[in-house]
Amino acid sequence: EGFVRYFYYFILVSHILLSIAIIPLVLRTYTRAYLGNYESHRKLARITFPIWLYVAISGVIVYLMISPYYAF
Repeated sequence: EGFVRYFYYFILVSHILLSIAIIPLVLRTYTRAYLGNYESHRKLARITFPIWLYVAISGVIVYLMISPYYAF
């Protein structure tokens, strides 16, 4: 309730939207490294890695915030 509710929804919505956007970025970054285009890979990885890290951490936060509602 209150502030926590809005904080939860902000984290949840940003997590969902960025998790959709990160998929093509990760695939493109991986492909550039696999093909040996390391300079282009580094440039794209500077954008991809922080977004991926936020999605990973926010997923854990969302899980921890919702898990008490599923406790028996």
